[in-house]
Amino acid sequence: MTAPDHEADALRAGVAAAGAGGLVPPEPDAAPVTDASAPESTPDGEQRLQLFAYVRATEHRTYLTIMRLFTSTLLADLSASEVAAALAVAEREGRIGPGESDVDTVIDRLKQLVGWGNLVVGRRETIASSIAEFQHGSVRYQVSKLAVRVQRDVDTLLQVPEGAREVSRELLPAIERGLGEIGSVLSDVRSAERRDPDGKAARQSRERLAEHVTTVFLQHSELAATVRDFYAYLGQVVTRHHLAPDEISGFRNLLVEYIQMVVEDVLRYTPAIATSLSGLAGVRDELVRALGPAGELGTDVERARGRTSADWQELTDWFVDSPGRPSQVAALREATARAIGSLLASVKRATSGSGPVPGRRSELLTLARWFHESDSDQGHRLYAAAFGTQSARHLLPAPDHDSDNHEVAWRDGPVIDVPVSVRTRGERGARGRTSRVLDDPMTEETLLAEAREQDAVRSAAVSELAATQGELSDRTLSGNALGVLCELLTLAMAGRDSAEDAGTALDPVHRLRVTVHPKEGHATTIRSVGGSLTLQDSVIEVEGDGAVPEDESTEDTRNLAHGAAR
Repeated sequence: MTAPDHEADALRAGVAAAGAGGLVPPEPDAAPVTDASAPESTPDGEQRLQLFAYVRATEHRTYLTIMRLFTSTLLADLSASEVAAALAVAEREGRIGPGESDVDTVIDRLKQLVGWGNLVVGRRETIASSIAEFQHGSVRYQVSKLAVRVQRDVDTLLQVPEGAREVSRELLPAIERGLGEIGSVLSDVRSAERRDPDGKAARQSRERLAEHVTTVFLQHSELAATVRDFYAYLGQVVTRHHLAPDEISGFRNLLVEYIQMVVEDVLRYTPAIATSLSGLAGVRDELVRALGPAGELGTDVERARGRTSADWQELTDWFVDSPGRPSQVAALREATARAIGSLLASVKRATSGSGPVPGRRSELLTLARWFHESDSDQGHRLYAAAFGTQSARHLLPAPDHDSDNHEVAWRDGPVIDVPVSVRTRGERGARGRTSRVLDDPMTEETLLAEAREQDAVRSAAVSELAATQGELSDRTLSGNALGVLCELLTLAMAGRDSAEDAGTALDPVHRLRVTVHPKEGHATTIRSVGGSLTLQDSVIEVEGDGAVPEDESTEDTRNLAHGAAR
């Protein structure tokens, strides 16, 4: 029996709609996104990020087993039945959940991987003895190119230890020699092409040039990756505040020996490498031309590094500084200086007796190990002994209600801010002396000027209210005057016992009194530049001159001055 075409075509057509995201291809007339700084914002970038979806899926163990099956061989072409047979072995070994090797379940998992873009659907003729065998064997699945790279990175990540990664310092002299050999081989290519561009000697010279270029870029990629990983671990270390004794010894070796050795090697070989790269910069176009395009693979092909001018510029920027853009070597030197300072401070803080006492980190780690090694009963006894969680015995009357919700568990309730001295040293007393109050005359004068300006604005508003002489309905108040009136009205109304009582409020500074009297059927309308305020069943009285009362010293001074004038 031969598989019909429409079955595989239907699966291909359903790729865009299947999966978690329901990816939709971009419109053909849409303008392409050329922002290279954010490739994930493009439709193609979002679709590529879906390749990682199976890693965080609920059935990730099954998906990982399927992807390892497809990436373990070259040109894997498997049907659902073949995948189910392989998963049956993993299910018996306990590497996947029960029932995951069922054919129907496997088909669902494969269709999900197709929807995410990790697998592609194919078709081939098959001979089957039953309809079920025909349905399961006619549709074939192959792994996509990008999915192979994703699975390779996932397997590498799962196997990488969490400690420091050794920097491949031995690649620095190899890169220096390789760049020198590239220059000499490029000269041989020129000579051979002048004699016979299509001859055997020219072809062999170009192959040797490609060999050296590929080797140099592979060596640099490995060197850059090890440097990034090592300094990422170093950045994780320098942020640690509490260090155990064995960690202090290890960090001393890391500080004194290894970092110094790495930086010395980088600085030793960088000038020679920079000189070689500067020499190749003048013949970069000829070098890229000699490497030639990979025409036999088509136009849309991922070429090896070193075949474009951008690759050589990236390599040059790693070793050579440019205006406004320091090299990675300079960044490495700066990061090393910061790391050494942080490590020295951490080691000094942990070893000197003058610094703060180390915290409880090591003790908590020991307690966690005891919990890990104990059974259920021992764990309960250990928890009670460590944290004092015995049953409560109240020998005194119950305390007053502290406004906490008794229905909320303590772990979900409000968190208490524990001071650092209590958390690390168990001390509640304040350490050190009180800081001195600094004299800042400029800030003081600024604050006084602001206070005088605010007081002048309020005085003007109160004077405007006092000038109305109780005739508020005939005046249009400013915004500041209306604000002061509303403030006094609020206080006057708040002081009444009921709506039938009168209320009064006084501004003691400016001697302004506002009184609200109830009067049924009367409406008081106050107009301002910002609108009108209407009070129903109320009458407002404004009394006072709005002047600031003078104190006794000011009055005595004025009397003395008047007497002297007379």
